[in-house]
Amino acid sequence: MLLPLCCPKTPALLPPCVRALWRDGARGLHCQARQFLSRRVPPRLTAQARGAKSRRHHKSYEEEWKARNKTVLTYVAAAGVGMIGLSYAAVPLYRLYCQTTGLGGTAVAGHNSDQVETMVPVSDRVIKITFNADTHASMQWNFRPQQTEIYLVPGETALAFYRAKNPTDKPVIGISTYNIVPYEAGQYFNKIQCFCFEEQRLNPQEEVDMPVFFYIDPEFDEDPRMAKVDTITLSYTFFEAKDGQNLPLPGYNYN
Repeated sequence: MLLPLCCPKTPALLPPCVRALWRDGARGLHCQARQFLSRRVPPRLTAQARGAKSRRHHKSYEEEWKARNKTVLTYVAAAGVGMIGLSYAAVPLYRLYCQTTGLGGTAVAGHNSDQVETMVPVSDRVIKITFNADTHASMQWNFRPQQTEIYLVPGETALAFYRAKNPTDKPVIGISTYNIVPYEAGQYFNKIQCFCFEEQRLNPQEEVDMPVFFYIDPEFDEDPRMAKVDTITLSYTFFEAKDGQNLPLPGYNYN
């Protein structure tokens, strides 16, 4: 809303003709001021101002979008590198976890030597341990257990042997994996000495005995799931050690 413009009062001392000119001039200036103030900005200038503002807004949005994309790409690249690293570490980490917890029928490693010396055998719970030996299709060794079965009680140590022979005319390096059946008993099957997951080199026609020193944890007798378990099978499978050869995870079949 335009405010009214105040016209100065006509000096009373001026002659009548001069006062008339004064009033006419003041009215003219008042009308011209009103017309100037009521004049609108040309549409062209308004459109140009809006266009400049829109371009600035679009440029700012584009820069923000590029910054966000760069951040997202950084996170995606970091996640990809992390997944690749985990894929290489998955097998040894899983194997270590299985050996610690007995998951997947894997015998527990890292036993406490003090426990071996102080554990009390459960004399009224006799368990039969059977032994199995296999070789992968590409492995040319002869591999077998020296005994088919032994009997022991939880809390008692036992020693068993496997025999391996290289019947070829060249050195062969082998590596073995193992599991326990039933799988649930793996957490109670503790190995003190074992040849698994270690490379074994046999020269042409060489034959060796491989010991397994183990015991069944006395807590086996306190687990309700083991109430009907009276037979445990220890099974080994030998593979030829080659570059890029992936051993199967404990407790799973190898195809």
